Amino acid sequence: MRSMEFKMERQGLLTAGQKVTVTEGVLPSNYYYTIDPALAMSGNFPFREKLYAREGIVTDIVKNERGFYVTVQFDEDPPKK
Repeated sequence: MRSMEFKMERQGLLTAGQKVTVTEGVLPSNYYYTIDPALAMSGNFPFREKLYAREGIVTDIVKNERGFYVTVQFDEDPPKK
């Protein structure tokens, strides 16, 4: 299992328990992930921390002074080396 945090700009776009899919974006030295259809975005992750699962479950939504943060749990086993 792997948990990731995503920044959501507006309240009410997602709910706890909701199944979501993510799209992977690539930067020169990082990956980032977007909950489809552009509901929330992750921070940047180095290549060694690539997400292999594309579906997850929203486990928590927290509001703080910087906005709304969504935690998504992915059922993922890292690839074997």
